[in-house]
Amino acid sequence: MSHMMGDSYNDGYMEEEEEWDREGLLDPAWEKQQKKTFTAWCNSHLRKAGTGIENIEEDFRNGLKLMLLLEVISGEQLPKPDRGKMRFHKIANVNKALDFIASKGVKLVSIGAEEIVDGNVKMTLGMIWTIILRFAIQDITVEELTAKEGLLLWCQRKTAPYKNVNVQNFHLSFKDGLAFCALIHRHRPELIDYNSLSKDNPLENLNTAFDIAEKHLDIPRMLDPEDMVNSAKPDERSVMAYVSSYYHAFSGAQQAETAANRICKVLKVNQENERLMEEYERLASDLLEWIRKTRPWLENRTTDNTLPGTRRKLDEFRDYRRKHKPPKLEDKARLENSFNTLQTRLRLSNRPAYLPTEGKMVSDIANAWKGLEHAEKGFEEWLLSELQRLERLDHLAQKFRHKCEIHEEWSTGKEEMLQSGDFKRCRLNELKAMKKKHEAFESDLAAHQDRVEQIAAIAQELNALDYHDVATVNARCQRICDQWDRLGQLTVKRREGLEEAERVLERIDQLHLEFAKRAAPFNNWMDGAKEDLLDMFIVHTTEEVQGLVDAHDQFKATLGEADKEYSTIVSLAQEVVRLGQQFGLTPPENPYTTLHAQDITNKWAEVRDLVPRRDQTLQQEMMRQQNNERLRRQFAAKANVVGQWIEAQLDAVASIGVQMRGSLEDQLKKLQAFDKAVVAYKPNMDELERFNQEVQEAMIFENRYTQYTMETLRVGWEQLLTAVARNINEVENQILTRDSKGISEDQMNEFRMSFNHFDKNRTRRLEPKEFKACLISLGYKIRDDRQGEADFQRIMSIVDPNGSGYVTFDAFLDFMTRETADTDTAEQVMQSFKILAGDKPYITAQILRQELPPDQAEYCIQRMAPYTGRDAVPGALDYMSFSTALYGESDL
Repeated sequence: MSHMMGDSYNDGYMEEEEEWDREGLLDPAWEKQQKKTFTAWCNSHLRKAGTGIENIEEDFRNGLKLMLLLEVISGEQLPKPDRGKMRFHKIANVNKALDFIASKGVKLVSIGAEEIVDGNVKMTLGMIWTIILRFAIQDITVEELTAKEGLLLWCQRKTAPYKNVNVQNFHLSFKDGLAFCALIHRHRPELIDYNSLSKDNPLENLNTAFDIAEKHLDIPRMLDPEDMVNSAKPDERSVMAYVSSYYHAFSGAQQAETAANRICKVLKVNQENERLMEEYERLASDLLEWIRKTRPWLENRTTDNTLPGTRRKLDEFRDYRRKHKPPKLEDKARLENSFNTLQTRLRLSNRPAYLPTEGKMVSDIANAWKGLEHAEKGFEEWLLSELQRLERLDHLAQKFRHKCEIHEEWSTGKEEMLQSGDFKRCRLNELKAMKKKHEAFESDLAAHQDRVEQIAAIAQELNALDYHDVATVNARCQRICDQWDRLGQLTVKRREGLEEAERVLERIDQLHLEFAKRAAPFNNWMDGAKEDLLDMFIVHTTEEVQGLVDAHDQFKATLGEADKEYSTIVSLAQEVVRLGQQFGLTPPENPYTTLHAQDITNKWAEVRDLVPRRDQTLQQEMMRQQNNERLRRQFAAKANVVGQWIEAQLDAVASIGVQMRGSLEDQLKKLQAFDKAVVAYKPNMDELERFNQEVQEAMIFENRYTQYTMETLRVGWEQLLTAVARNINEVENQILTRDSKGISEDQMNEFRMSFNHFDKNRTRRLEPKEFKACLISLGYKIRDDRQGEADFQRIMSIVDPNGSGYVTFDAFLDFMTRETADTDTAEQVMQSFKILAGDKPYITAQILRQELPPDQAEYCIQRMAPYTGRDAVPGALDYMSFSTALYGESDL
């Protein structure tokens, strides 16, 4: 390249040179500028050999410093110089220098050794210019242009953004000094305040640039600011020589920029991965903590044993299902997706797989979630059955109180009556009447035995069912039983007392006796009928109501017989009145009974009145049960549609990855369509929840019209949401993998076909033995011996870094395309840091802040270990161990 450049350069630029040569003239101002500039340029190189020149036309005459200059610039050895002082020794040395220049492909036009030895200024300057052109400018090749144009294009590009700078040439364009200032500011903005400079102060601008270049960039002053300002057109060669020094001073910056970019790219990947890891850890902790707090509440199967308390608990549970659990399900899906995305990113950037903190693996979260759902399972049914039990208890307690009230009403005053000594102070006939009256009481007492037993039986059932106010029940039952025992004892004592006075067997009034005998059982029967007609019931189906209606109809059929009995009893009382009138008597009170005909009449009217009321009660209950039936059918009709829809969607989603047709984008579109469909279908679930609420508020506990329960539908719905989200995430990761590896659609389909062929049970992952068969079918040689098994285990450790015991399609795809990826390596990053560090084995915070964006510079400074080598300087950092760590442990 450089030879070609040399030739083309001489073809063009040097022709002008010959013409100028023929004119035999050199502008005296230009000559002065060139002498100053070329002298400074030569000294900037000669000082590396510990020497210099003062007078350019004198100090090169013996050829010794000229040969030394060429050796320093080229880094090559020239032939040994002649050490003699004669003119021919000097000419020989200059010729050695000129021959070396010519050997580099440069044509020397009309420059001879004699003129140099004779101190010809014009020829000496021409020769130095040739050297500058070949060794300082010719290698500045920008887009295959000539050396001069290359240097000019470099200046134009670097100064393009600056106002008041327009570099068109190497004379007038540099006269006001702003172009020099712009070049410095572009590469080292901290050295110069460009905005404070003005076009109107050229001398100040030139001095500023030359001072800074000398002090900070090690470029000696080669131009004189006064000469630049005062000459009509500054000397082009002098300016080019000086500008080339700027180019060489700054060319190292380009390399550093490239190195910085590569480091930035790698650090960005690591920072994003770390952010994803932190987010995963935080989400996982929150979710596990919520599950840990929620589970004990779901596992606590105790209530306060009252209806309101249990209803409250049911409401809390429904709140949890509707409000508190769905956002946590979304968190779980987000967590899994973010985990998958992170693993894919780590794989693609050649980093090891991410292992979450102990106890926060995806599997731990899945297990905790399973535990939560296990605790939740059956919680609602248990609460509802608890409500049913408490309702039944309430009903029993009411029945108990009702029977107690009837019995207590009957027994009021009976003890006093039995303890009365009235029979000791009465006439014989009254005594006999008292005896009969007592017999009637005994028959009444026996009839009441049944009711007392019923009361005791209900109390026992309330005890067995753990009724919350069982103490009150037991106390009341005990009072009734104790009194019942006392009544028995008192009855025996009274009968004995009456029998002692056995002289009262006359004047039996047949009618009174007959009335008493018939009225008592009839009255008792009426009490029973009243009790039955007012009997409370609890039923759950129309059939049970129908049973009660039938029983009531049977009772109504017996009313005719009872009516006859009633007429008979009343006619007995009427007969007494008729006899009294007939014989002009005031009939005495019936001595055998406390019952009056009027009591019987009133009670019979009451019984007759209760019959139609019972009809009405049963009719209302029948309507309630029919409404319950309607609610069951309504829920079932909707549930059967929704249940089948959810099952169909689950099947369809599962089959998308299995069918081979279409690209990943098509699959993604289909899945996103499913996602939309599921969201759009949500109102059906909400409507079903409303129906379910109505069913439960009506206290309906079973439904023969559907096999779906709200519980199973909710579980199905949540499975569907999870499946769609998970599949979308999988396909997106496959697209990410495909695009980063440049896999074609055909390759993708071929990989998917192989994978699906061995995924027999359609779980979208391969067991190790399925994966092995798949590899063999794709042409992998896995020997059937211990070595083969070891090879296969090594492959498994790559495709299943977390040891889950199966291979996902993503991991399979990554393995199959492993070799094609264009990834960064630790060595490349280390090399980039080495360039920034100027080949030193350590780097400083200052260099990092200078070369990298602020946040990435700080990232490196905080994480790099101090460098401990012997050549360390204060604050030296070890970029080698840091580069290795970037590709080592994932938690840097």
